Amino acid sequence: MNIVWGILTIIIGLFMLISSIMKSEFIIYKLLVARSKILWGENVHNFLMISGILIIIMGVLMTMGIFG
Repeated sequence: MNIVWGILTIIIGLFMLISSIMKSEFIIYKLLVARSKILWGENVHNFLMISGILIIIMGVLMTMGIFG
């Protein structure tokens, strides 16, 4: 079961990473940007990029059985 959740977590992290690099106009990403912009201002895309990378790392650890 950890493999399924790990792969799902990796996919979510990839979505955040790719969307932040492209500064996507996808509705889910726009909602994330709107919520994060309150705290991070104009650095919101950098914040979401770093968050996506960290989520990918956590997903890899979950898939390998080290975390979760």
